Amino acid sequence: MPEIKSGEELRQLQFDGLKWTVKHAFEGSSFYQKKLKEAGVHPQDIGCLEDIYKLPFTTAEDLREGYPFPLLSVPLEKVVRIHASSGTTGKRKILCYTEKDIRDWSDMFARCYEMAGLSQADRVQIAVGYGLWTAGVGFQLGCERFGATAVPVGPGNLDMHCEIMVDLQTTVFCCTASMGLLMAEEVKRRGLKDKISLRKVIFGAERHSEAMRRNIERNLGVEDIFDIPGLTELYGPGTGMECLAHEGIHYWADYYILEIINPHTLQPSLPGEVGEMVVTTLRKEASPLIRYRTRDLTRLIPGKCSCGNILPRHDKILGRSDDMFILRGVNIYPGQIDHILSQVPQVGSEFQVLLERGWDGKDHMTIRVERAEGADPKRDKALAAHLEHLISHQLLVSGKVEIVDFQSLPRTERKTKRVFDNR
Repeated sequence: MPEIKSGEELRQLQFDGLKWTVKHAFEGSSFYQKKLKEAGVHPQDIGCLEDIYKLPFTTAEDLREGYPFPLLSVPLEKVVRIHASSGTTGKRKILCYTEKDIRDWSDMFARCYEMAGLSQADRVQIAVGYGLWTAGVGFQLGCERFGATAVPVGPGNLDMHCEIMVDLQTTVFCCTASMGLLMAEEVKRRGLKDKISLRKVIFGAERHSEAMRRNIERNLGVEDIFDIPGLTELYGPGTGMECLAHEGIHYWADYYILEIINPHTLQPSLPGEVGEMVVTTLRKEASPLIRYRTRDLTRLIPGKCSCGNILPRHDKILGRSDDMFILRGVNIYPGQIDHILSQVPQVGSEFQVLLERGWDGKDHMTIRVERAEGADPKRDKALAAHLEHLISHQLLVSGKVEIVDFQSLPRTERKTKRVFDNR
């Protein structure tokens, strides 16, 4: 953890980092120099931390248009590694790293393991993807920097994961929430709960419900589950961590500035209001970010955390601004539906949203949701009616609810697709 003793000390550190980043990007990147000049901003104009609002936004489109080396602000010979996003739309977003960038990232990620209360005696089973993406190598990099034992298995292959979990007595499992659910149900099916020694699970890169978390906690018999944010453009996973008090995610404000804006007006959100995360890096050499719009939705959490850590907090990632769908004029995020379903104990953690256009030209929404394990199927009709009432009341739009059998919806070791728009 950084040796920061006051909010004023953190502000000064951020101001120094902001000045360095704007100067570094202006001098090293033709893209940033052009963008800043068009906005009428010169590095010398940064005279206080609030001058960040003078700076233009950077977007995912900027990264794609600058393919293959967008935002590059150092000579290519200083680049020691390249990572890329999954590229779900158009060209992949490729990000470059200097040796210092890799060191900074490993320090940030090691800080995550420290905040989760790990020790060097822990054995960390890593079940996220390896390759161009930042996931697997990030979890491993931080684990080795922290000094625990990394067991890099990767996603899928439940047989191998179960075997290693029993034979090596791993104590920490790192995965997406979907992979965590898959593994928890497999451990229960095979009767392995009393044969493993898992203490903690760390979720990366996928929003999850409280119902899913409770399910995984119960079936794996772990004492704690933590949420870790991640974004390829911002180094990768490990840029913040849920603490032992579970009162939000502490983010590493000594490495980047986090703003929360209204995605429609682009103005700062009110304190505690949900909005889009915008990040500005303070130390990143190869591909610095200046007011980068992440599209991730969250809110800043005011006040001090009971854990005592001075670093600020944001809430869990609630979804993405581009995940939103519109039904009969109402803006809906999948996270809103997930939140409603999590309030009802008779409902499982998995659901699907189907959007169709009917013969009458109107849009219709059907929500398929699993019945909780052990719940009585005879109560499906009443349960569906109750959920339909909650959805209509809280989302201000009606939808049909179908209750399906426990474990009947697809499971995946990667991120689960839940919205199917067939209109």
